[in-house]
Amino acid sequence: MENKTAEQYDFFAFLSRMRYISRWGLMRNTVPENIQEHSLDVAVLAHALAMIRNTYYGGTLDPGRAALYGIFHDASEIFTGDMPTPVKHFNPDFKNSFHQLEDRARRKLLDMLPPELANSYQSLFFFEDQAEYVALVKAADKIAALTKCIEEEKSGNLEFRRARAEHEENLSASSLQEVRYFMEKFLPGYRLSLDELKLG
Repeated sequence: MENKTAEQYDFFAFLSRMRYISRWGLMRNTVPENIQEHSLDVAVLAHALAMIRNTYYGGTLDPGRAALYGIFHDASEIFTGDMPTPVKHFNPDFKNSFHQLEDRARRKLLDMLPPELANSYQSLFFFEDQAEYVALVKAADKIAALTKCIEEEKSGNLEFRRARAEHEENLSASSLQEVRYFMEKFLPGYRLSLDELKLG
């Protein structure tokens, strides 16, 4: 193993390992999903929700920033792994402890950058004070989970049936107009086969 030099930083090498962290650990998956794939989905969806809000509902969000928050929203799972939701929410004390662990993992990643770059990246890892973006990324995260459930059900895997119903119910009741717009206009396409999608 090569010795590190003082100028070596491991931030991006660690980020590249997001592809090795599997999601849905308690579920039988027809198609496995890792957090790198999931983060791209969330980024695309967060960008779309911001665009929908700006276009139809008078919003002034930065879609690019929404996408960046989506890219990095699960980066801490490089160290923590993907904690199944029932376990994460087992009780309030455990949930708070896990959030503290996630914060420490994010700071550990930032420590793998030169200080000047760490200062620039910090706002992408810690954006809890940006309430509109937090709500948007959380909604995008739930939509990404819902589309995964739909894909599994389309493959004949009933393991995701309950999760799909719960995500669908929660998203349908969202207070965000852009989420309801997406659910009405774009979600139905995820239920179609390739032959059924409109190609022209």
